[in-house]
Amino acid sequence: MGGEGFVIHKIKGLRCERKARLLLANGTAIEGCSFGYPGTRVGEIVFSTSMTGYTEALTDPSYAGQILVWTHPMVGCYGVPSREHAFCGVPINYESNMVAVEGFVVSELPPHNHYLSVSSLSEWLENSGVPGIYGVDTRAIVKTLREAGVMMAAISAEEADWEDLRRLLSSSPSYDSLDFTELVSPKATIVHRPENPLARVSLLDCGLKYGILRNLLRAGLEVHRLPCSSKADELLEGYDGVVLSNGPGNPALLKEKVRVVENVLLSGKPVLGICLGMQLSALALGARTFKLRYGHRGPNKGVIDLMDKKSYITTQNHGYAVDEASLEGTGLYVWFRNADDGTIEGLLHRELKAFLVQFHPEGGPGPWDTAWIFHKFAKVVRDGKSS
Repeated sequence: MGGEGFVIHKIKGLRCERKARLLLANGTAIEGCSFGYPGTRVGEIVFSTSMTGYTEALTDPSYAGQILVWTHPMVGCYGVPSREHAFCGVPINYESNMVAVEGFVVSELPPHNHYLSVSSLSEWLENSGVPGIYGVDTRAIVKTLREAGVMMAAISAEEADWEDLRRLLSSSPSYDSLDFTELVSPKATIVHRPENPLARVSLLDCGLKYGILRNLLRAGLEVHRLPCSSKADELLEGYDGVVLSNGPGNPALLKEKVRVVENVLLSGKPVLGICLGMQLSALALGARTFKLRYGHRGPNKGVIDLMDKKSYITTQNHGYAVDEASLEGTGLYVWFRNADDGTIEGLLHRELKAFLVQFHPEGGPGPWDTAWIFHKFAKVVRDGKSS
């Protein structure tokens, strides 16, 4: 027992310049070493099975409100690359212009050594105001989350008192009850143009990943990123198609956005919905969503295309899924299915030009097996423009 009445899990013999603490809602108390920003944050604790790509993951707006556990043991080896490495002005090694997570949990934090590195992982998180903890058994944490499900947690890189962490955790609202999209959405429209644009699309930005943007630009589409508070007519007027981005949080809370998406879908214009964009589309057409026990987060998730029976490896980051039992009467039918648990990974509509996927076809970090979805959407957009 810890001196304050907690059973504290820590690795024997670990020496730290500054201790850090992690308290899970089920009472699991973990002590390790501090890195990053010396502060305390609360969030839903989740895990990713990725081996590399931590700069992409940490800047993924879909992780807003969450504490991320990295299952691969060594993190930070290649440091943090420059943002100047870009395509059409969009950084290649980042998914947004901010570190989106509430905290970062890793097993080992080795010194960084890479010719493209401009800072260490710890320096980057410190400058971004995000606390981290290392020197802990991340696989034991993942086992806890797989058995009990994701839960709220408090992380402190300043060795906060355990009782203070417990009070903070008990008084904090649950992840499921908060709308994070306004925090990660732009406040005004942002325009991105490829060299020779073939068509123009609007994008409802509820927490867009840069990888999606880069793929749309590669497909020859001029992209206008609109705030997530935008109305349907703003998304439709003057555009050849509409993209509904990924984003954080519980889709069932976003009732106004669901109404906007309904009007966008019923306009008949081509629509590409990714992750949260698919969930909002399903809700708009009368389906339901539900929360997964511990979510799908990683670059090695198999899906099956029910149209041609091909299987693909995809990158995923979602904690909610569409309820297949609720599809009747919506006009939606299953396009992709998760190879592991059978949940819906893609939807098509019998009449509307809607291409909806739960996974991330841009695959950054991860495989590019399904990048063809962007070209499929772009072709429909261009064909509709010329007709």
